[in-house]
Amino acid sequence: MKRRYFLAFIGSIVLSCLLSPDINLFSSTIATAQTQTILVSAAASLKDALEEIKPGFEKAHGNIKVNYNFGASGALQQQITQGAPADVFVSAATKQMDALAKAGLIDRSTRRNLLTNRLVLIVPKNSTLKISDFRSLTNSNVQRIAVGEPRSVPVGQYSEEVLKNLGILEQIKPKLVLANSVRNVLAAVETGNADAGIVYLTDAKISDQVKVVATAANNLHSPIIYPIAVIKASKNPQAAKTFAQYLTSTAAKNIFEKFGFGIAR
Repeated sequence: MKRRYFLAFIGSIVLSCLLSPDINLFSSTIATAQTQTILVSAAASLKDALEEIKPGFEKAHGNIKVNYNFGASGALQQQITQGAPADVFVSAATKQMDALAKAGLIDRSTRRNLLTNRLVLIVPKNSTLKISDFRSLTNSNVQRIAVGEPRSVPVGQYSEEVLKNLGILEQIKPKLVLANSVRNVLAAVETGNADAGIVYLTDAKISDQVKVVATAANNLHSPIIYPIAVIKASKNPQAAKTFAQYLTSTAAKNIFEKFGFGIAR
């Protein structure tokens, strides 16, 4: 009998705790369940713009948190192909997105062209070398030229096209220093480890240690297009779609344009 009264007493205490407005035992659990986290795999050249976009998005969509995975588009494509988690993919070229589409790994209905960019030739800010255009790279006093690895880094692909179309690729090949991302090309020039480098305009704009000496004509390379799509295996597809859509908003476009990107039409 005493045991029955004791259990009833304990039960009444637990029930009163659950019903008390001052004690919310489940609030943190519910909040956690409602919050969704998405992983966005994006080209390295988008880092600064996307980092600035993130707070505005998370404020507008309080139940969605964004994490980024920045890298060379080719490397990111391979990660996704091999099953690495990702909810959204933004590439710096259509080639990598096409490969994922062919493999059936993206939600085709969410794919769109998001941004454009320009290709520029940069040198260290204090450089005294006479480099005024791409053909200047053939000069004997230019020893090291940083470019992206063309098979996995889109900026390297575009750079190779420019150099081929100008007819100077074979001549300067011994001078080329291959980097595994556009940011590493930029770093090589910033630190003086390369006499010149080919990067996107947006990368050149974020550095005060380099200067742009030439811009590649658009007819020298394939259009620089940044496509975006939601990954088919996303565990939070609706949240991923919400983020992808937000990147087309006026607020996001203004930030992209501030960093030098063009808006794809």
